[in-house]
Amino acid sequence: MIGQRLKLARAAAGLSLRGLEEKIGNRVTAQAIGKYERNESMPSSGVLIALASALDVSEDYLVGDQEMVLEGIEFRKKKITGKREEAQVEAQVLHLLERYLMIEELLHLPSVEWDRPREAPYPVRQSLGEADRAAASLRDHWGLGVDPIPNLVELLEEHGIKVLAIDLTNIDGLTARVRRSRKGAVPVIVVNGKDWGERQRFTLAHELGHMVMDVADGVDEEKAAHRFAGAFLMPADALWSEIGKHRTSISGKELIYLKRLFGVSIQAITYRCKDLGIFSEPLFRRLFQEFNRLGWRSPPYKEPEILKAEMPTRFKRLTFRALSEGAVSESKAAELLSVPLHALDALMDVNPPNEADAANGG
Repeated sequence: MIGQRLKLARAAAGLSLRGLEEKIGNRVTAQAIGKYERNESMPSSGVLIALASALDVSEDYLVGDQEMVLEGIEFRKKKITGKREEAQVEAQVLHLLERYLMIEELLHLPSVEWDRPREAPYPVRQSLGEADRAAASLRDHWGLGVDPIPNLVELLEEHGIKVLAIDLTNIDGLTARVRRSRKGAVPVIVVNGKDWGERQRFTLAHELGHMVMDVADGVDEEKAAHRFAGAFLMPADALWSEIGKHRTSISGKELIYLKRLFGVSIQAITYRCKDLGIFSEPLFRRLFQEFNRLGWRSPPYKEPEILKAEMPTRFKRLTFRALSEGAVSESKAAELLSVPLHALDALMDVNPPNEADAANGG
């Protein structure tokens, strides 16, 4: 039946029933569309084509039968978040993830299993310091040692967590499970595609903390997730090795070096050094006074040495693989990637070296 997918695609497009009615040229009323979504009636073939075109999906998508449900959704919100935006984000997550899982099935690839430690969720009962131990335990389970993580998105996807980047307004990120009919749940982390790279990485680690910790009542869950993120991205031994265990001053150049090394903001580094006792309270206060003066504490939170975002690429790679192996057509690949057909051609246009370059080792 068409209902669930039509409602999902409409929510992902941010359209009301009335808005969709207008977008299809008033071919049917908003009330009729509502009946389609409740599976009380089915659109004619002409209306189905118009709905698919207006929602930028295929007719096959609208009449498909795969069912997925978001479970355990946790939004990392800013001060104002409307229910409508939340519903739109949920729909986008399901919409994107369905395409992702479809490609895996077309290629006969099992979804990478969520490599969750047997000890998880790690208990955080009395102090935020327990979040440090949770981060260290997960690093140990994944064999990371104390080295900086060069690409957090790839690391998470290697361990069975799907990562999606969506342009958000009042939401920094979210974590959820997606339950598929007759199949296991898939863990998902969504980050704001408009954020700086360092903010995205911290959000990913923050949401990972929510996934692997069990925070007791009376302990601030958001602060625990922040503490986990800092510890996961900046292990204590690594920081001590770089800057020592006690500092009463630090230069801007050192802070920028640490930012490049660990892939986090200067402010996150400062908080982490305070938590570890590396920075004294007076130094911490002086630094944040300077951050305020420089405008780093206010939107758009732009620090020097902005890091490039780590965009999820596995879905795109799998789509190109499916295309090259004949599992999908070019038009289907373009639909899955949400790009025009001519843009798909440009993405796949790789110029091989000519014979002269090859002979010269170019």
